[in-house]
Amino acid sequence: MKGYFGKILVINLSDRTYRDETVDEAVYRDFLGGKGLATHLLLEKNRAGVDPFSPENHLIFALGPMNDTRIWGSSRWGVYTKSPQTGIFSESYSGGRVAEPMSRTGYDAFILEGASEHPVYVEIGDDGVRFHDAAEIWGADAYTAQDMVAARVDRKDAGILVIGPAGEKLVRFAVIANNYWRHAGRSGAGAVMGSKKVKALVFHGSQKREVADPEAEKAFVKEWAQKSKDLPVTKFFKNLGTPGMVDMLNEVNAFPSRYWSQGSVEHREAINAHTLNRDFTVKPNACHRCFMACGRMTTIREGRFKGLKIEGPEYETIFAFGGLCMVETLDEIMHLNDVCDRLGMDTITGGNLAAFAIEASMRGKIEEKLTYGDSDAIADLLTAIANREGIGAVLAEGIRHAAKSWDMEDVAVHVKGMEPAGYDPRVLKSMALAYATSDRGACHARTTAFKGEFAGLVEFDQIEGKAAMLVDFEDRLTLMDAMIGCRFYRDLYLWDEFAQIIKIITGREMDKSGLQKIAANIRDATRTFNLREGITDKDDNLPDRFFEQGIGPDNKVLAREDFAKMKKDYYELRGWSDRGIPTMAEIDYQ
Repeated sequence: MKGYFGKILVINLSDRTYRDETVDEAVYRDFLGGKGLATHLLLEKNRAGVDPFSPENHLIFALGPMNDTRIWGSSRWGVYTKSPQTGIFSESYSGGRVAEPMSRTGYDAFILEGASEHPVYVEIGDDGVRFHDAAEIWGADAYTAQDMVAARVDRKDAGILVIGPAGEKLVRFAVIANNYWRHAGRSGAGAVMGSKKVKALVFHGSQKREVADPEAEKAFVKEWAQKSKDLPVTKFFKNLGTPGMVDMLNEVNAFPSRYWSQGSVEHREAINAHTLNRDFTVKPNACHRCFMACGRMTTIREGRFKGLKIEGPEYETIFAFGGLCMVETLDEIMHLNDVCDRLGMDTITGGNLAAFAIEASMRGKIEEKLTYGDSDAIADLLTAIANREGIGAVLAEGIRHAAKSWDMEDVAVHVKGMEPAGYDPRVLKSMALAYATSDRGACHARTTAFKGEFAGLVEFDQIEGKAAMLVDFEDRLTLMDAMIGCRFYRDLYLWDEFAQIIKIITGREMDKSGLQKIAANIRDATRTFNLREGITDKDDNLPDRFFEQGIGPDNKVLAREDFAKMKKDYYELRGWSDRGIPTMAEIDYQ
């Protein structure tokens, strides 16, 4: 089958050896690649119940058949492991310009097993794997580490992944960074990389993924380049980026703020896309093979952070600090964004935990005096988390540990140990189902079901048909993660386009039902992984606050019977039992 190398690279960090392993073609047929391949490998290689920081926990980097092709939106890579934040399946994705050099090494996936005794960075190329001492790089922030590794490798074609100090100190929501501002952001893969004493990974090579129909590939790329110019979604992201969602969410009172007690903020005009474009120097920035250019390369023009440059801030970072923490200006939010990026921490969890600590302070649960909107205190707190100092040591262990330590489990907002993103489920009820059932905790990105509600596919308060819409979205995005493609092409690449892309790359003829079967295979496999790690249907739930505490002028809550109905429908549509267990008729890892 075209589009694959048919092999993976296994790197043993304990004894500094490496080996090739072949992949049976049936695995590609059933799981396609990317997330599907990695989930299959995790189930095969990880022992059930393994400690996420044990050398036995495998850290897997994977690619899909789209990567290093000319197809638009093909510049992403994925990382998979058992999460130290949630204790279940972990996946995260990043864009930028690393997927191509990663693919050029000639492998579909890379597995890190064992753990190095001393800090290393690992270089993968045509001449094999080289292990380099990283003692002088260990401790460097994520920006500096990328520069130091790049100088040592001295290859313009190299792709570099690094962790920051948070990953080194096993902060359970540490990220993996590339191209300075791009991150595999959620569920703590950076901490697993740190537990293995790997500061960086470097990829370069000359291998090329073979496409089944190069002429059809050229035609497809040309067609979508022409189509893209007038598409509303392209114009939205190019002109506003994800900050354009600040106004959308505030308008419907679904912008989580003041630690999940409000649905909008009075300072929204100061933190929206219009203000970003007006008061800062902003240039659209694109990943490789992308015509959307959703990234905002932003420079602060004046004030105490004058000259600070980041790619962002993204909507989720604005919500986390500008909403949950009530920071009222974009320059302050950008500074907090930069602090997290340098330290190597997820901004969504970082903002959630900072707001939680503010609540703890205001309720007298901790001695530290913290208030909403105090960005300097929040920056100090983030640094303390990365260094595991003071209350930062408590928060570095994640929301469940902090809530239990401070007797605030009734206040803490999370699902399975992961905090939700910026879409309040009391208003956007599809997100209630998405958060509850996602395979990595309270994740928005596995379904982006809020899109369907804003588009009017189902009404905000409509319950009937909500699960069906979510399953359709989830199946398509599961395929996107298996291929691996960019989330923001979700409105462009629908079922027919997926079938077309797969045929172009692999030569494989598929219809919608065949694509849905692959998506179901992957969803059942991730569910199996999580069941094996101890979750039950009772864990597919939301904090009581969403059912009991209203939000917005209408004091909206999520009715328990509505949630139960959506969850029941979801299980049935997935072909799972009423306890959320797949039949595993064709995929059985028991």
